[in-house]
Parts: sequence; C-alpha cells; structure tokens
Amino acid sequence: MKKFTWLFLFITSLLISCAAPTPEQSWEAYADQVTIMRDQWGIPHIYGKTDADAVFGMIYAQCEDDFNRVEVNYINALGRMAEVAGEDYIFTDFRMKLYINEDELKKEYANSAPWLKELMDAWAAGINYYLLKHPEVKPKLITQFEPYMALAFIEGSIGGDIETISTNGLKAFYEENFMAYTENPVQDWEEEPKGSNGFAIAPELTQNGHALLMINPHTSFYFRPEMHVVSEEGLNAYGAVTWGQFFIYQGFNENNGWMHTSAKADAIDHFALTVEKRDNGYFYKFGEEWRPLTEKVISIPYKSGDETLTKNITAYYSHHGPVIRKEGDKWIAISLMVEHEKALTQSYQRTKTTNHAEFKENMNLKTNSSNSTVYADKNGTIAYYHGNFVPVRDPQFDWRNVVDGSDPRTDWQGLHEVEEMIYIENPSNGWIQNCNSTPFTAAGPNSPDPANYPPYVAWDVENARGLNAVRILTDKKDLTLETLISEVAYEPTLMAFKPLIPALVAAYQRMPNGKRKDTLKGPIDTLANWDLKTGAASVGTSLAVFYGNQLLSASRSLEREWNTYIFDFLAANASDEMMLGSLEKAIERLNEDFGTWDIAWGEINRFQRLTGEIQATYDDEKPSIPVGYNSSMWGSLAAYGSRAYPNTKKWYGNVGNSFVAAVEFGDKVRAKSLLAGGQSGDPNSPHFTDQAEMYSRGEFKDVYYYKEDVTAHAKETYQPGKR
Repeated sequence: MKKFTWLFLFITSLLISCAAPTPEQSWEAYADQVTIMRDQWGIPHIYGKTDADAVFGMIYAQCEDDFNRVEVNYINALGRMAEVAGEDYIFTDFRMKLYINEDELKKEYANSAPWLKELMDAWAAGINYYLLKHPEVKPKLITQFEPYMALAFIEGSIGGDIETISTNGLKAFYEENFMAYTENPVQDWEEEPKGSNGFAIAPELTQNGHALLMINPHTSFYFRPEMHVVSEEGLNAYGAVTWGQFFIYQGFNENNGWMHTSAKADAIDHFALTVEKRDNGYFYKFGEEWRPLTEKVISIPYKSGDETLTKNITAYYSHHGPVIRKEGDKWIAISLMVEHEKALTQSYQRTKTTNHAEFKENMNLKTNSSNSTVYADKNGTIAYYHGNFVPVRDPQFDWRNVVDGSDPRTDWQGLHEVEEMIYIENPSNGWIQNCNSTPFTAAGPNSPDPANYPPYVAWDVENARGLNAVRILTDKKDLTLETLISEVAYEPTLMAFKPLIPALVAAYQRMPNGKRKDTLKGPIDTLANWDLKTGAASVGTSLAVFYGNQLLSASRSLEREWNTYIFDFLAANASDEMMLGSLEKAIERLNEDFGTWDIAWGEINRFQRLTGEIQATYDDEKPSIPVGYNSSMWGSLAAYGSRAYPNTKKWYGNVGNSFVAAVEFGDKVRAKSLLAGGQSGDPNSPHFTDQAEMYSRGEFKDVYYYKEDVTAHAKETYQPGKR
C-alpha cells in the first residue's frame, strides 16, 4: 500500500510538472529574461534575451509610464470607444469596424509567421502582467489583452487612413435613411498642421564626415514616449513609439535611422456608385453588369447610463470598399490599404535593418501608406521615399476628386514600385528635407521633376516650412549634431510673413493721412522693423501671428487654385482694406485680451501641463512657461501649435514638436533628444514635466545608446514586476 501511495504521488507530481504553465508562470518567465534601466529622465532602456522578451519589457514599461494611453489607443483601434464614452462615439466605432473585425484579426494572428506570433504573444503578456502586478490600476474597458489585438493598430497614428472617413457622412447615410452629405471643406489653415520635419545630411556637408538625421515629428503632445529596446537577437532601436505599439516608429539603430513625415501621396480613392434597389437587395452598376452590394451587420455596443446597449448597423460593401456617404444620388465607396499583418511586419522589421539595401527591401512591403520617409545611415547614404502605398491608376481621371465607380477604367491596377513613387538617393547637393511640402523641392536643384510622375503621386504643395528648410540648407556646410539642431531644425524665421508684411506695409503707405493711419503707425513700424524671427521676447511675433490669423479668416471668400502657395497668393490678392482691417482686428484682440498690442510673444504663448488626462486643461492662474516657437503654419520649423481656450486669454500649446531627436552616424552612433514635458503621464512622477524648461529653450539631452553609457547613468534597474 505504501509503495502504491508513493508511486501515485510520484506520477501525480510528474504530471503536474509536465503540465502547461499557467499564464502567470509564462509571464514570470518573460520577466525573468528582461531588465529595465531608467536614466535620469525616466527614459526606459529595455534589455531582453530574445526579441519577444524585449517586446514584453517594452510594453510593460509603457504601461508603467501611461497605461491610460496604452489602453485608450486600443479601445479606439478596436472600435470600442462607445462602450466607454457613450453613444456619441457609435459612428467613430462603426468607422473602425468597417475594417476591423476581431474574428478576422484572430485568423490573421493564427496565420502569421511564427516569429511575429511570438512578438504578439509577448506583447499581450507584458500588458497583462502589468495589470496583474498593479491591481490598483483599473482599466476603462480591456481587462485582458489578447495577442491578436496588436494587429488592430499597425501605423503610427490612431486609425491611420480610416480617420479620413467622415463620421458625419456615415451617420447621415446609415442613420438618416441614406441622406446625402457633403463635408464642409476645411481650409488648409483652419487646423493646426500635424505634420513633421525630416532632414538628412550627407557626410560631405558635415564637420566629422558622418551622415546626420533630424527626427522631428509634429504630433499631439504626449502622443509618443521615448524608448530604447535591445535584445540578443540583433534588436537595438531607440526613438519614439506610439503608446501601445511594440516597434520604434520614428528612430534609429546603430546603423541607420528613419523619420516619417505625413505625405499627400495618393493612397485613398472615393468612387461614385450608381445604385438600384431590387427585391433581393441593393445592386451597383459596374461596366455592363449590375453587382450586388455585400451587406454586413456590424454591432456597436455602447454605454447608456449604467447599461450597455447595442446598435446594429447594416454596412454596404462594393468591390471598391465600403459605402461611406451619399452625394446627390450617388453612393460613395472608399478604397484604402487594409494589410494588418504585413504592415505590422514592415513596422517591426524596419527597426532591425542594418543598411540601406535592407531598408529599401523592407520598403518594398509597401504598407506604410500615409507617410513619406527620410533616411540616413552610417555608410553615408541619405534617401527619401515619397509615400509607400500608391495604387496604379488611369491618369486620365481626376483622382483628387470622386471618380466614377461604374467605369472599369477607374479600378486600381496594382501598386507602384518604390522608385515610381518619387525616390531620392544621395543627391549631389548633399541634403534632403521634407516638411510635409512638395517632394519636388526635397533636394533643392536635384529634386525630381514633376513631369516624370502622374499627378496623383504627389498632391503636396509648397509650404512656409519647406521654403525655409530649402533656404537654410542651401550652401550649408560643416554641420555638426549641435548645429543641425540650432541652425537648421530650430532656425526661427517665419517665412509666411516674408510676403505678407511688405504687402501690409505697402497698403499702409497707400492709406490717406488721418487718424486711422496715425493709430496704425506704431504697429506698422514694429512689423516693418521685425526680423521675421519668432521668439519669446518678440513683439513683432505677437502682432504678426494675430494679424495673420485675422487675414486668413477675412480671405475665406477669395478663390485660389489648390496648388498655389497661400501666402504669396494673399500678398498679391488681398485688398488693402482686407489687410488693414485685419491688422486693426488683431490690435483690438490683443488690447482686449492683454491690455496692449505691445506685448512679447512669450507673455502670450505658454507651456503648461497640469494633469495626465488625454484632453488637457489649462488655467491662466497656474504656473506656465513662456515658449518662443510658433505654429508650423507660419513656417516655424520648431513647431508649437497653441491657442486660447474658453477659460483662458493666454495661448497654450498641445501639438507640434513632441519627441525630437538629432542623430549622427559615425563609428558609433551619437544622438540628442527632447520631449515635450516629460516621459511619464503621472502628475506625481518626477518625469511629468522634468524636460519642460529644456523644451521651452530647445535644449536637448544626450541619448544613452550603448550599454556602458546606460549603466553609468541608470537611476533605477529592475525586472518587470519587481520595481
């Protein structure tokens, strides 16, 4: 009997030891292979044995810094915001679910390459382990993250191309019995630009003979944290990661660096459908045939008081894509890129490329749909890719507008090859710039010729930042990492006012003498003597910005071609009265809000971070910091988009320069970086605003890339779950 008992216990223990580990045990196994070092700025440097270990540590560290943003990004990406915020978000979720189906994502996950599945497994494990170790953190909605969810968010911006679909158009069509809807056109100056700057400098123009790269995204503040992620499998990437993603989105490794800028390379089209209702459904004309529209019921759960209700919406799909609105009697369908697994593959593998040949091969996946890319590497190669997903189209059609979806000639005909999408490599002028402006000035006189490309490849037009970048970089030599920052990326000229101020002064000089002219003399003299440079101490900047805003508003009725440079157009076409009246309104507004028009820009333009909430709040009575930078609309390369709020007179910034880095590729990589505010989203953290003063001055910190430097500056070293 004793022998039987012993044998039973032995077999039982053996079975237990051979059983699959629990999720918690698997998470602990990852954690045991990960070390997180945080430097004096709280920047996490994650070291893992494998890439999967590093991904686990990377997402764990993000959750430590701002779990709220991690979760909210995936609530949005999965189309579940209405479950948190109520029925106002039903059509925001519906828009996402036109393309995001969790059952389909699960299939994509199951069919993914083993290495990618391992990373997605580690990603979900890292978030779940964080929640296990932090029971005080209460998720808004997602209490258990699943690996397939990583496929819902594969670009740098939440929603990606899907955000171009109007929720108002969806609501009018799907809730108001197919009501026609035309979006009010948004003028190109009505919203703060959310683009980016990228500069690549060839070795022959640098003091040390090393290529330089400027990584300068213009995004919402606190949209991307700064991270460093390393594994023993060749991963060693540093840069910005959008909260919740497990790849460095804009950054560098020891060999090369990449900077994405928003592009108007045409990746999306709208198709007008002729639709007929029949007994067995809706049909649309295509060529000589009538095809049935596919119907798909999409369920949208939404919060209503203490209940969760569900709204079912029947979506209609053509072979072009889903129907998103109605114009006149035509149903409008949209075509855009839908490549979740391939896009995630491209985004991750980009970070492990070691030279330009590998990077270019990665670009051949063609799934970085909304971006251009500025590139530099240690071999001295600099390059520019305008867009990455551009369908081949029949050029006889007007692809800027809706095309006839019943005409087979409007069907996409595959994708353009990388070099057909406007590609620049090692131009003889030695520099490349892109500031969301036309690619046909990206390399100065060595830029591509627009005549060699179909128009839809680049709808981008020139802007004030692009003009300034070309002006600065022309004939620039002996650049260093430091002067790339101070003399290029933070050069303060506001090029928009180069034509606007002389035109205003000329209008003033044509005024008849009298009281009105006398009243304007002081402001006109200030603007006439202003050096066009934005700065905290500059009164000219204050007057110019308030004047520019009033002039843009007054000029709404003026008609101009889409591809004209707006500030040259205004200088030539705004009437004297329009310009002078705009100046008077600017003076009136300054006097009303600040008691005088004679006020320095830094007294108006402020940085303030009070809470960790995604929707920021501001208060004139609480401390803030003066900022000399300006809106990218006016040509400020160091972009700072600010405005007054209903309860404020001062202007507070929340978009523009966020994560910024300058990189030098020598025998060893060297870099400097800066964040708006700080790394942490916790107001109680020392890293909530510890970079704010530096940010206001454009004072960059050293990046610690090599293990010995990280170790020397580490203020905290720990394993996930053991902090």
